Amino acid sequence: MEDFYKTYVLYGLMWLGFGLVHSLLAREFVKARLKPAFGAYYRLSYNIFAVLHVVLVYVVGVQLFADFTPYLRPEWLWWMQGVMHGMGWIILFWALRDYDLGTLGGTTQIRAYFNGILAHDDEPLHFRGFHCWVRHPLYAAGFLILWGRITSDFDLLTAIFGSLYLWIGSMFEERHLIRLYGDHYATYKSRVPAFFPWKGFIDLKEPRP
Repeated sequence: MEDFYKTYVLYGLMWLGFGLVHSLLAREFVKARLKPAFGAYYRLSYNIFAVLHVVLVYVVGVQLFADFTPYLRPEWLWWMQGVMHGMGWIILFWALRDYDLGTLGGTTQIRAYFNGILAHDDEPLHFRGFHCWVRHPLYAAGFLILWGRITSDFDLLTAIFGSLYLWIGSMFEERHLIRLYGDHYATYKSRVPAFFPWKGFIDLKEPRP
């Protein structure tokens, strides 16, 4: 039993390390120090590092929990989780259509650099698609994906730690958005829920530039 608790703690510490490093690299004062070194490649490098880091955490977690017994789930729970998981992926890919994936991924900044243009990492503020229902549709999709595939202790801890990361990350992101867009985003935040569309569809207008 003691070894089991050590496994839980070790996996939790790995998620904590990921969250701290990822959040630190997203802070403005860190960006200001690293951007001169990476230039237009900063956003792409940041994304690649984040993906490799979370994959490492996941792969090590799989190994740590390899000997744990999967849960015995009733059929109704199996179906409910399957629907949640599938909905999460559908929302994720559908919501991505509302974003400039080049800017989000960092390739737009690189192309602009070779054309002699300085491209910013932040997209213009817009309210369309799933953003009329929730402020963070990608995070909402993440919650559904995480909690819809719980079949073992490993999945449960991944859902807990991953959800904490998304929740805390959303708070840091919103501070940045309020600094960046001021009253436009503050008003949007007061009207639209963060993750769950309990207010229903909100008819919003794009802010003027």
